Amino acid sequence: MRLWQPFPVARVHYPAERTQPNIAQSITLPPPACLLPTVHPGARSSSRFRMRAIPPLLLFCLFLLLLPSIQMKKPGKGRGLKGARHKLTRDRARGPRRHSRSGPSGLVSPNCLESPESGHVFVDCQERRLSFIPTANTWSNKPKHLLLARNRIKVLHDGAFLGYENLDSLDLQQNQISLVEDGAFQGLTKLTTLLLQHNRLQTLSEEVLIPMPNLGYLRLYDNPWNCLCPIDSLVRTLQVPSNRNLGNHARCAKPIWLKNMKLKHVDPELLCKEPDPANNQQSNETGYTGALEPSSIRSKPDVTTVCFTYHYPQIRMDCSNRGFTEVPSGIPDNVVHIDLSHNSISHLKARDFHAAKSLRTLNLSNNNMEHLDKGSLTGLLHLQELDLSNNNLTFVQHGVLEDLYFLLHLKLEGNLWVCDYSIQYMVYWLSLHPGVSPSGLVCYSPLEYAGESVEEYVKAYNRECPKQQSRPDQDQTDPKLWNTLMEAQAELEEEELEPSALRVPQKYQIIRLS
Repeated sequence: MRLWQPFPVARVHYPAERTQPNIAQSITLPPPACLLPTVHPGARSSSRFRMRAIPPLLLFCLFLLLLPSIQMKKPGKGRGLKGARHKLTRDRARGPRRHSRSGPSGLVSPNCLESPESGHVFVDCQERRLSFIPTANTWSNKPKHLLLARNRIKVLHDGAFLGYENLDSLDLQQNQISLVEDGAFQGLTKLTTLLLQHNRLQTLSEEVLIPMPNLGYLRLYDNPWNCLCPIDSLVRTLQVPSNRNLGNHARCAKPIWLKNMKLKHVDPELLCKEPDPANNQQSNETGYTGALEPSSIRSKPDVTTVCFTYHYPQIRMDCSNRGFTEVPSGIPDNVVHIDLSHNSISHLKARDFHAAKSLRTLNLSNNNMEHLDKGSLTGLLHLQELDLSNNNLTFVQHGVLEDLYFLLHLKLEGNLWVCDYSIQYMVYWLSLHPGVSPSGLVCYSPLEYAGESVEEYVKAYNRECPKQQSRPDQDQTDPKLWNTLMEAQAELEEEELEPSALRVPQKYQIIRLS
């Protein structure tokens, strides 16, 4: 039996660009020593064992033969380990370009809305559960306004906004920010509006504001400010007369002797002064701190500090679910949208919105409202949408809607409309304003008209009038009685009931209505 055969010649071919003239084009390799038989005469059992062990050895030797050819191929072009590593490195290098919305630590941020508004680029990342500031190269265009409200940002680190040099406004309200490092706003030289209200800030240094020389509007209220020495420089900056729009309405939360005092009004000398233990003990015993404002000073809640205010793309105030029993005071004249739904405002009083001259939409739904005074909507000349749905209104008295010249949408469903003579003003006003689109004007009572459209009820009501007018008084239709003493007496009685300015000689026509 023949245990060994000559192996074929292994040829190694080089690519054309890497030809080596000094190396032979073919190399003849001798058979490996591991394949040479070592059969001893008379030892058949051992030879059989070695014959069974040849196939694994054969595979190992084939691997040794192919190894040089694998290593001699170009790196990255084959399927070996080096090529795999090269491909992985290349994919990693291309990764950030493929995922343009990548954040730090490899986190991919949720898709934010990029929209141009009046030539400015708005980036809306509100309510995206972000815990970091997206990098500036995330966006296709450099944003002018960045909206990051209602997220989960806790810390603003140094250089967090590098690359946002064109930013004009920055909205960071309603996050969980408790720390702002001194260099967090580095590079924001064009920033004019910064909103930090409704966060967890207790202290802030003046150094934070230095990189923003054009800052003219800063909101810091609804933060638990600790009015001690660390915020001394901030308080002094806010109290500069030229900074009249920086830090308005922000109040101290502690210490107790400064609680509820505005940062604009607190004496900076008190911040770094140790309190007098005797006075402090006396104030604790009496319960008087000397800084608490009497509750009688404010007859109405202040809309600026209680409601959420969003400035871009248009100024909008969210005052829903705040427990209001009346319209809050201090509504700015530049507010465009205001939501007062889901409160307990049962009565709308005159001049409640007289200062809101720019208002476009007003939501008063779900308030258990029962009555609207005649001048309650006075001044809302530009109002386009009014929501009065899901209240307890039974009618709207004459004159309430007279100032709503540009109204387009009127929501009235879910009310207790009573279909009698008092409801006719609403239908009459709608007939004079065909551009208004009403919804939900349906009779609730009396029971015979329940579920019927108020407009259809009024039409049916008016159709009955001509029948009663078709039976005129005999005294008016009898020509024999014209220009007689009886008619002159009737005219004299009518003139006595009218103002003197209207007493002119004329004929009267009397129509009796039921």
